Amino acid sequence: MSDEVAKAVEECARAAKRAAPSLAAAPEEAVDGALSAMADRLLDGREAVLDANRADVERARAEGMSAGLLDRLTITGERLTGMAEQLRLLAGAPHPQRSIPLSTLDGGLRLVERRRPVGVIGANYEARPNVTVDVASQLVKSRNAGVLRTGSAALGSAQRLLDTVIAPALADARIDAGAIQLVPRVEREAAAALVRLPELVPLVILRGSGDSTRSLATEAATHGVRTLAHADGGGVLYVDESADAEVVRSLVTNSLDRLGVCNRLNLLLIHSAVHDRLWPVISEALAERSVTPSLPPHQHAIGYEWALDSEREATVTVAPVSGIEEAVRIANEQTSGLAAGIATEDAKAAEAFFDGYTGTGVFWNAPTRLLDGFKLLAVPETGINLDKVPGPRGPVTYTDLYIRQYAVLPDRD
Repeated sequence: MSDEVAKAVEECARAAKRAAPSLAAAPEEAVDGALSAMADRLLDGREAVLDANRADVERARAEGMSAGLLDRLTITGERLTGMAEQLRLLAGAPHPQRSIPLSTLDGGLRLVERRRPVGVIGANYEARPNVTVDVASQLVKSRNAGVLRTGSAALGSAQRLLDTVIAPALADARIDAGAIQLVPRVEREAAAALVRLPELVPLVILRGSGDSTRSLATEAATHGVRTLAHADGGGVLYVDESADAEVVRSLVTNSLDRLGVCNRLNLLLIHSAVHDRLWPVISEALAERSVTPSLPPHQHAIGYEWALDSEREATVTVAPVSGIEEAVRIANEQTSGLAAGIATEDAKAAEAFFDGYTGTGVFWNAPTRLLDGFKLLAVPETGINLDKVPGPRGPVTYTDLYIRQYAVLPDRD
């Protein structure tokens, strides 16, 4: 790693740490005012943001970026309006209780749980400029300063968003605008530098392709930095023998509206008893989305994540299974554990599927595309954590970005 890149990341981290107390101490009205101001500035400056994004997209297209990744990179007018609406919803969302009475103790004492900001949280994500706003707004709502590092393809858009939307909105609310920093470097090694600063950035949110995110998580662990990682994706749909054909058609179609996202349909498991009867319906639904089925015998891992394959992202793996038990085993053991759904009209079958699947989200006659902070919880997310340990799991939002502190006080009225 070059000294220049490491220095740039450390300077951002130190600036965020200096500004963190201003945000941590900000009253609720100031925090929500800053988020509302972000929404206003995003709409007022929409042409400047869209111009910067068009330049990013044109450059990425010329460099051969795939269609699915270009879709992630693009901010349309409709998406920009949606970003502003999400900011307003977040501004109106309740703040977590910062002090929670738990119990009384011997000796005239009482126990209180206090929820405190982490301080500075890092975030590494790829070419998705909307994530700059999603993560920054979540950090502000949770009163955490942040150091953001995005892929080179989206850096122009992210910088424009910081300069014209995020920083001035914080200043409008009399919060130190330095609380949200953006690493101004295009080198990939900046991501590694971000996870090597435990005294400045003790927690880093990792979003991106599986291998790169796992590598960063390993690097972070060696330096004593904790991570919330979103490394792998791919939704699973199991079509049960009692599935309704039109429900299946709808689930397949609605799960493939965007191909470059983690919660899209990736693996389709069909009960062998209904495979031949339902295949024409499924095949038509796939064709409607211009998606090609990968049929047995497969030359790839059955849980291979097509969204990360720039050459074949418009693909879904299809496999027959003997029933719920085999479907659950495959979903648990051979996929990322992000999300799985069952198409069935049998409530007992759905319950068995729910009991067996251990992943982050489970769905009955509903598309896995719903596994999203905004769609499920009506607030943006910082990412979807797949860890199988106690702590935030699934869509991570501002309510998860705190550390717990126990306080013992005199029991006085």
